[in-house]
Amino acid sequence: MRILLVEDDPLIASGLKMALGRAHHSVEWIANGLAAQDFLKRQEVDLVILDLGLPGRDGFEVLERLRAAGTPVSVLILSARDATQDRVRGLDLGADDYLVKPFELDELLARVRALERRRASSPSNTLVHGDLSLDLAAMTVSWCGQPVELARREWMLLRLLLESPQRVFSRGQIEESLYGWGEGADSNAVDVHVHHIRRKLSPQIIQTVRGVGYRIGAV
Repeated sequence: MRILLVEDDPLIASGLKMALGRAHHSVEWIANGLAAQDFLKRQEVDLVILDLGLPGRDGFEVLERLRAAGTPVSVLILSARDATQDRVRGLDLGADDYLVKPFELDELLARVRALERRRASSPSNTLVHGDLSLDLAAMTVSWCGQPVELARREWMLLRLLLESPQRVFSRGQIEESLYGWGEGADSNAVDVHVHHIRRKLSPQIIQTVRGVGYRIGAV
């Protein structure tokens, strides 16, 4: 998933970025509520992990405006505010979950996985395309019934294409999904990932649309 982390504590943010990255997620980090709101007007993400006590704009207001605009993105509030009225207010404003600081990292990752399962289009949490099968919960890939080892960003790229099988993605769109905000990517990084996936699975698994980008291939 592409996750927006809205957190003004750099120590917490850096730890979460590392842990979520290891769990095959792409993370954008913003420390200001107003900046986060502006970002969400311009960019699509799958999940927002939202602190409440933020500079610029309070997390409750960010959430309220997000839902007023009809944005369906999942929101997990992560806050030191542990009063019942704060939890109730957050959920009533449209948050999907609420976790109080300090928290156990394993619990946060489990809640992220639960939200990911909730948004998955397939009831079995598996994306299937011909002989290709992608297990979203286990983060594994099989081809013709055999497991295949993919690097983290190869897996993320394959999932991106499989979730929208009719769509052609430009290199820029793929880079935005695979690399966090401010992360550098080599100019040919996407082409390299595509080459590796084709070599491990099939030359036809990803189709090049000349002058546009890539889409999942017919298999």
